[in-house]
Amino acid sequence: MRPLLARGPQILTAKLLASGIPAIMMRDMTAAVSVSHLYKTYASGLHALKDISLDIKSGEIFALLGPNGAGKSTLINTICGIVTPSKGSVTVNGHDIIADYRAARREVGLVPQELTTDAFETVWNTVSFSRGLFGKPADPAYIEKTLRSLTLWDKKDSKIITLSGGMKRRVLIAKALAHEPQVLFLDEPTAGVDVELRRDMWKVVRQLRASGVTIILTTHYIEEAQDMADRVGVILKGQIILVEEKNTLMQKLGRKQLTLHLQDKLEKLPAGLKKYNLGLAKDGTSLTYDYDANAENGKVSGLLESLNAAGIVIQDLQTKQSSLEEIFVNLVNKEHAA
Repeated sequence: MRPLLARGPQILTAKLLASGIPAIMMRDMTAAVSVSHLYKTYASGLHALKDISLDIKSGEIFALLGPNGAGKSTLINTICGIVTPSKGSVTVNGHDIIADYRAARREVGLVPQELTTDAFETVWNTVSFSRGLFGKPADPAYIEKTLRSLTLWDKKDSKIITLSGGMKRRVLIAKALAHEPQVLFLDEPTAGVDVELRRDMWKVVRQLRASGVTIILTTHYIEEAQDMADRVGVILKGQIILVEEKNTLMQKLGRKQLTLHLQDKLEKLPAGLKKYNLGLAKDGTSLTYDYDANAENGKVSGLLESLNAAGIVIQDLQTKQSSLEEIFVNLVNKEHAA
């Protein structure tokens, strides 16, 4: 019988409520992945991970962002049991990755960055073999469904060596899904692949999430994280510097830009408007104003009144919210400057 934790958060929550355990204690206990005070130091002396504690909720899409060398892959590989931690603990659906390695590993599917697979094996055989490695009984119907979802069905009898880079990436995804994992790690899964694969990939990810699978994603395409993720974590120099709900993060740290299109061309800003730090377009036909939406406190209305007093007529205006990429870059720059 599978442990209660692996049988789904709904069953566990009902049991806990019946036992009278406070709801605040349930969050960590229902985490799909729980990392506690994790360190990784290599023989070279490199401190790849430094005191990382992180809970990833069951059924969420969690985006892990960070520059090259920040520790993203090391963290993922440690959770997946590929890298041995120096200190700390990790559990996957309640299974300790050291004490209960096999059970923990069965819960996890990993799509690595590197295109490494058996070059002279067929697509069907390599995906089917991956399923068998985890002790799963043969299920041709499931393998067929997986290959079709990744547009690989017509390549099922092709040898890996004959496939394009994009097709090889699809095979890696199919291999990761072969044993029906409950936690799926995608380590830069769409790096250097075609738009069609990216579209297919995210379609599959959404289907998996709808079925209750937890997704952990690293990507350099931050627009993907902005579109897909429920929560965002930022790692830098081996440390988690921020974990936040995506929408909350954008509300807290996102800035807005107001673009004012002018009726008449403006040669230069009147002296009374310099306090607003406005940007004047080279052609003099528009002004831009950057501001914090959460701390606006009437500054925009004050700006509009000042423009009116200066005789500047606004023909149209537009606002733009900062993207997740801009927020990420600002966070990293602040940490580097500290």
